[in-house]
Amino acid sequence: MLTPTPTRNSTLRFRRGGFESLCQALDYAAQGETGLNFYDARGRLLSSLPYNELRCQAQIFARRLIGNGIARGERLLLVADTIPGFCIAFFGAQYAGVLPVPVSVPVGLGSKASYIEHLKRNIQAAAAVGILAPEDLAAYVVTAAEGTTAHLAGSLSVVEASLPDGPVDMRPLSAGEQCYVQFSSGSTRTPLGVDVHQDQLMANIDGSIARQELTEDDSGVSWLPLYHDMGLIGFVLAPMCAQRSVDLLAPHEFARRPLQWLSLIARRRATITYSPSFGYDLVTRRARTQALGDMNLSCLRLAGIGADMIQVPVLERFTRTFESVGFDARAFLPSYGMAEVCVGLTFGRRFGGFKVDTIDAQIGKAEAGGDATAAGRVIKQRVFVVCGQVLAGHRVEVRDENGEPLPARQVGRLFARGPSVMSGYFREPNESARVLNDGWLDTGDLGYWFSDEIVVTGRAKDLIIVNGRNIWPQDIEWAVEALPQLRRGDACAFSVQSDGVDSVILIVQCLPSVPKQRELLLGDVRQIVKEAVGIDCQIVLISRQVGLPLTSSGKLSRVRAKSKFIAGGYVDVQGADEPAIRFVA
Repeated sequence: MLTPTPTRNSTLRFRRGGFESLCQALDYAAQGETGLNFYDARGRLLSSLPYNELRCQAQIFARRLIGNGIARGERLLLVADTIPGFCIAFFGAQYAGVLPVPVSVPVGLGSKASYIEHLKRNIQAAAAVGILAPEDLAAYVVTAAEGTTAHLAGSLSVVEASLPDGPVDMRPLSAGEQCYVQFSSGSTRTPLGVDVHQDQLMANIDGSIARQELTEDDSGVSWLPLYHDMGLIGFVLAPMCAQRSVDLLAPHEFARRPLQWLSLIARRRATITYSPSFGYDLVTRRARTQALGDMNLSCLRLAGIGADMIQVPVLERFTRTFESVGFDARAFLPSYGMAEVCVGLTFGRRFGGFKVDTIDAQIGKAEAGGDATAAGRVIKQRVFVVCGQVLAGHRVEVRDENGEPLPARQVGRLFARGPSVMSGYFREPNESARVLNDGWLDTGDLGYWFSDEIVVTGRAKDLIIVNGRNIWPQDIEWAVEALPQLRRGDACAFSVQSDGVDSVILIVQCLPSVPKQRELLLGDVRQIVKEAVGIDCQIVLISRQVGLPLTSSGKLSRVRAKSKFIAGGYVDVQGADEPAIRFVA
C-alpha cells in the first residue's frame, strides 16, 4: 500500500540548512525517511518520493545526461509540472553540472500556438541544449525545439529511453557556482532569466528557515506551481534543506477542488502552507457552498501570504470562515520577495498574525487623511498589511526620486542589497545594469518603513498619476470587484497617455448579454470609481472568454493589458453612444 513520507526522521539529526549547495543538502536529507508526496484533487496519494529515492533517481538521470555528452554549465529546460519526474530531472541536472531552467505549464485557455511560442522564446533566451516535459506536453516541446539550439526534446522518459546509464563520475554544481535559471513570468518580450547561484539560494533558504523558526515537527502542504519561485524554493528546495516532508497538489487540481488544499492540511496535520491572496479568497468563496465536515485546521502554525498585494478583507473573511474549524489568525505570516532575491526578502513573525498600517493615499505619507470631496468619498487613506522584517544579513532602503533615503512612513522606491540578491539576469548585461548598481537591486516596487518592518504599496510602473495625485490601481480594482456580479480578478486599471494627457482605463471582465444589464453595470462601476478615487475613467467591458492577461504564476498583468489596449486589442464593437465606454464581445 502506498504511504506518504513521515513528518520526522527516526535517526537523522535535524538541520536548519547550513549547506553549501543543493546536492550537498540532498546528500544529507537522503539519509532519512522524509520526502515529497503528490496528491490529486480528491486527496488521493498518487506517489511518494522520499529524499533517498529522489537522490538515487536524480543520479541515474545525471549519468544519462553526462553520457549523452551534455557539457557542464549547459542549460536544460524542464516544463515544471507538479510530478516526481520534474523533481528528479531538476536534481539530476544539479548532479550532472547542468543548469536546469524551470518553465511553466500552459495556463488558462491560451492557445497551443502561443504556448509553443512562449517555450521557443525561453529556449532561445537560455540557449538551451534540451527541453523536456511530461508525456502530455511532449509534442509541444518537440515543436518548440525546432530550429533552436535544443537538440534533446520530448517527454521526461526520453532520457531513460534513449540516453545510456553508464559508470560516469558525478560533477555536481557546488558552492559558489550557478544553480538554475528562473525566468520572469508573464513577459511578451524576450524573457528575463534570473541567474540564481548556489550561495545566493542557500543564503535565502537559510534565512527563511531561521525566520520561520522551522522545527523537526513541521511539514508543509502546497498547491503553488513549481515553475514559480515561491512554489519551487518554498515547497521543494527549502524543505529538502531542512529535511521536511511536503504534500504537493498541482495548481490545476487546486483549481478543480480548492478546499482539498485545506483538507490535506487537516488530514496530514501539516503546520505550514503559503498562498497569494487569491488562494485564500477562492477557498473562502467555495466554503460558502460546501460543508467543511470534520476539517480541523488547529495544526496550522504558519499560513504564509505573499506574491501579490495582500488584501485585509480577504484575510478577515478567511478567518471568519475557518475559525470554527480551528484556524487561528495568528498563523498568518505576511511576506515580500521576488525572484531577483531568490524568493523571500521580508517575513513577519511566526504565529504573530498580521498587522496593518494606514497612509495618506494622496501624498504618500502615513498621516491622517482629510474630508470627502465633491466627487464622492475619495479614498484619502489606504490600509496596507505590514510585510515584516528584512531577512538577516540583507538591507533595504526606501528612496525618493533623487535616490535619497526616506525616513519612516514615507513612500518611495524599494532597493535591496544582501547575499540573496542576484548577480544579474542570464545573458542580459544591459537589463542587469538597469536594475543593479553597486550591489543594490532596484526592486521596481514602492513601499515604506513601518518601525523596523517594510510595507509594500505596489509596483512603481503600475502607479496611476492623475493631476499630480498618486492612485494605486488596486484601489480601483478592489472597489469594483466588490460588486455582486463580479469576482476577484475581474478588473484591471492602468493609465495611458495621449497628446500629453493621462487617461485612466478600467477593463472589467464581465459582459452582460442584455443591453439594460450592461447599462446598469456601467453605471455602478462609474459611480464606485468616483466614490473610491474621485476620477472619471474609460470603462471597457470584456467577456470572460476574452479574459484578462495573467502571468505564468496566475497574477494579473497590467502591463500586458495596457499593451493590448494600446495596440487596439480591445475594440469598440458595439458602437456605444457614449465615447468613453467600449465593449469587447
